[in-house]
Amino acid sequence: MSETIKQAVMEQLAKVKGPDLEGDLVSLGLVSDVFVSDGRVAFSITVPAERAQELEPLRQAAEKVVKEVPGVESAMVALTAERAAGSAKASPPPARPAPSRAQIGAVPPPMQAKTAAPQEQPGPKPGVPGVKRIIAVASGKGGVGKSTTTANLALGLQANGLKVGVLDADIYGPSIPRLFRVSGRPEPVSGRILKPLEGYGVKVMSMGFLVEEETPMIWRGPMVISALTQMLREVAWGELDVLVVDMPPGTGDAQLTMAQQVPLAGAVIVSTPQDLALIDARKGLNMFRRVDVPVLGIVENMSYFLCPDCGGRHDIFGHGGARAEAEKLGVPFLGEVPLNMQIRETSDAGTPVVVSDPESAHAAIYRDIASKVMGELDRYGADGQRAAPSIVYE
Repeated sequence: MSETIKQAVMEQLAKVKGPDLEGDLVSLGLVSDVFVSDGRVAFSITVPAERAQELEPLRQAAEKVVKEVPGVESAMVALTAERAAGSAKASPPPARPAPSRAQIGAVPPPMQAKTAAPQEQPGPKPGVPGVKRIIAVASGKGGVGKSTTTANLALGLQANGLKVGVLDADIYGPSIPRLFRVSGRPEPVSGRILKPLEGYGVKVMSMGFLVEEETPMIWRGPMVISALTQMLREVAWGELDVLVVDMPPGTGDAQLTMAQQVPLAGAVIVSTPQDLALIDARKGLNMFRRVDVPVLGIVENMSYFLCPDCGGRHDIFGHGGARAEAEKLGVPFLGEVPLNMQIRETSDAGTPVVVSDPESAHAAIYRDIASKVMGELDRYGADGQRAAPSIVYE
């Protein structure tokens, strides 16, 4: 069925004229591989970087014809803007309106910094209707338990009396659907606006709801940016005190997009105690500082192991590294989460420990971390209306 829809999509795209009305999108080789999953179609169109904004109607035309294909429920189309080598102009262009979401990320950040007028002051970033504060949970590298921390932090905030939502921004490895034991497809509310799913009273949105779990997301930066923008701004979140964003590991397109386009109230960094993880955590922390996003603190995950048989404590990954790093960098240390079988089992089962065993010591740790996070937000007076950052690369 997917192959049939894919073939029909390509036939429709062959009817769309290319830039300057020459040829068509397919014959010109401008269409990326087309992903099809349960009636949802995603692909990108490659255009010159300097014409990305001009060719937005081309993207809209492609989206329109694809939606006419029988069996297609929705289409996600992005412009992948590529700049040919040596095409940069000698002098910076005049100031122009804020770039579209297809343009952001199309030009490498150093080039963006060079072409920006030095005296230009960025304006405030638009918030998300109904959402009071947005915080990012990030890590410098994968495998440190960031998504598990995100889920339990969100549930800890809810346990402390807040209305909470979770956006799974880890496009390449969405884990939030499984952690909240939520499945299904978001239903359209009106037009392009989708209704988020809900798990344990928390509103949840993830790419994992739109594609199969085994489907690899082989996407370029502009498609990631487009998907994140849609999942953030084209979702009926309702009234939320906090939206927690589970970021992908590292310091790439997703992190830069969130920092540039979203009024982040702060970021929580997750790391394990060993030096190798802390090196990468430091990079993530410095990235948020560079783009003027407050670092709310560091969580040391898998901090220690208590043997259930002998009761002895074992510092498998070392201990205290994140606390020392927080002190060194002058940011709050939010807490230590032990390496524990219950946390792992409840996470894998989609019943995070904060809801499955709320009276446990581990649930109390997450609730305490949530309280410290809110304390930091209040200290910053985070209203989510800071100006968009000017990024300078030295």
